[in-house]
Amino acid sequence: MFLCGLGTVIVTAVLAVFPPTLLERIDNDAYDILVRSVATKPPTGNVVIIDVDERSLSTIGQWPWRRDRIGELITRLREMGAATIALDMVFAEPDRYGDPGGASQPAGESTRSASSDEALAANLREGGVVLGHAMRFDNAPFDASACQLHPVTPALVQAGDDTGDPSYFHASGVVCNLPLLARAAGASGFMNAAPDADGILRRVPLLIELEGRVYPSLALSAWMAARGTRDIVLRIATVNNASLIVDNRAVPVDGRVNALLRYRGKKQTFPYVSAADVMNGRVPAGMLQGKIVFVGTTALGTREVVATPLDTLFAGVEVQATVADNLIQQDFNSRSPLGTMLEALVVLVLGIAVTWLVASTSTMSGLIGSGVGIAALWYFAGSMLSSTGVFISPLMPTIGVFGALATMTIAKFTVERGRADTAGRERTNAQRLMIQTLLSLTETRDAETGRHSRRTQEYVRLLAAQLSTNPEYQAYLTPERIDLVSSLAPLHDIGKVGVPDHILNKPGALTPEELAEMRRHPEYGYDVILKAEGRVGVRDDAILAMAKDIVYTHHERWDGTGYPRKLRGKEIPIEGRVMAVVDVYDATTTRTLYRPSMSHEDAVKFIVDRNATHFDPAVVQAFVAVAPQFRIVSAEYRN
Repeated sequence: MFLCGLGTVIVTAVLAVFPPTLLERIDNDAYDILVRSVATKPPTGNVVIIDVDERSLSTIGQWPWRRDRIGELITRLREMGAATIALDMVFAEPDRYGDPGGASQPAGESTRSASSDEALAANLREGGVVLGHAMRFDNAPFDASACQLHPVTPALVQAGDDTGDPSYFHASGVVCNLPLLARAAGASGFMNAAPDADGILRRVPLLIELEGRVYPSLALSAWMAARGTRDIVLRIATVNNASLIVDNRAVPVDGRVNALLRYRGKKQTFPYVSAADVMNGRVPAGMLQGKIVFVGTTALGTREVVATPLDTLFAGVEVQATVADNLIQQDFNSRSPLGTMLEALVVLVLGIAVTWLVASTSTMSGLIGSGVGIAALWYFAGSMLSSTGVFISPLMPTIGVFGALATMTIAKFTVERGRADTAGRERTNAQRLMIQTLLSLTETRDAETGRHSRRTQEYVRLLAAQLSTNPEYQAYLTPERIDLVSSLAPLHDIGKVGVPDHILNKPGALTPEELAEMRRHPEYGYDVILKAEGRVGVRDDAILAMAKDIVYTHHERWDGTGYPRKLRGKEIPIEGRVMAVVDVYDATTTRTLYRPSMSHEDAVKFIVDRNATHFDPAVVQAFVAVAPQFRIVSAEYRN
């Protein structure tokens, strides 16, 4: 048992170090459970979302708005003191309205000399704005000269020679802003945030590579603009563990520079301000002062939503706000720097402890110990995630412990089953030895009685097997029970050892007194087995109960005129009814000291004539069907 449990623990520890894809997905589920179970940390209040919502569309007009309207919104946000304005949108094509003074201008607008795009560009030149763009990974043709992006140049610091170069996501193209606008803004960032394979967004890339240059995310670019820095250091600890250092703040990232988000709660946890209120001057004074502002759309038909561990309809712009707030508070979640090795160590320590407990005590103690240990582990993992943001997965230790417990339980069951089978075989062998010993005893008293017992064993097997084809007897006469009753059949005359020799071996007819004594042999046989049971302390043994039925009832008759109890019909056990036919057939076809034997045909007729008086009709019917086989057995065991 201990070795089985230990083997399971070791295999689980190896899987913790080299997890297959399926376990990685389950591990994500374990992470989600912990995220939902611990208290969330509130946002700082330094990030605000300007929402182009349904009210904004009904007040200002359908989306997308004219570019000079966007410029007006940006101007008002500057006037309200926003430190940085990040636009979670892309201006990839010229304004559809064109020149506000041209033919495509909506009726009632004043004439302006500059186009809408030029007006927005002029606004962007005033600074403080970060544009969004979308990286592409579809390998479609891409003209780099058509885009004006703003890369960063991370300084690489490697902990060892085996860490290798950073494994950024490699984009094949980009949906970018008009060069006029991108040059005017002076800062931009990608908005990409792809969910995991199960559709849940847990981590976002902070840097992506495109054609050999590295670009920051929108939230990272906005935060850097607010801090007034462009210096980035990427410190690579291992191929799966690194830190992105910006303005002396370290952000834990994985090998692809993904940061594990620490969500502040469900949707709309951050302050939302309607763009309509900004345009109409209804925002409370000081609300945006010194804040990082993200402008995005949540109006129906324009919004982009993702699923997170805490919410299934989380706005894309709020993902950017979450990244920015994590940067401000420097509290991204992360996996332990020791990673899978620590989890493998926990698997070994906890798994071996539980394995030892089960092997040295009991399965129930192991189950209780496992429950306590796993509960403590999950509580510790939740506390670590809540207080430090470090995720130590309890999944593999849980699998290891319960896997070991299950393996040991199966091993114990297998061992106990083997012991039970061995004990059963030994018991069966002992019973057969007992039967053969008793049979030898009868042969010592009377050789013919011994041969009679051996023949009856074969007769009973044939007759019981045929009777089992009768629907009324099919459920009772199973193959196992047929084998058992045939093996016990030789005991039916064991009581004759109690009959005096002068009666048992008398050459002539018995007197009424001698006949009465002879008819007591069922009682003698029953008492022999009963006393043996008492001496060895056996109670309610099914095999011995069947032996007693055979010994005590094989001279009972269907019409109730038999002995010793004058049982009638189905009061007689099935074994006794079968034995009655077999006993009479063998007695009539065997020569005795005081009468000659019958032929096989006469014996069959003798039994059939006593159908429903001496014998059970169903047993007689079965006997007739196998009578030819009885003849063969009779000839084989005659001498």
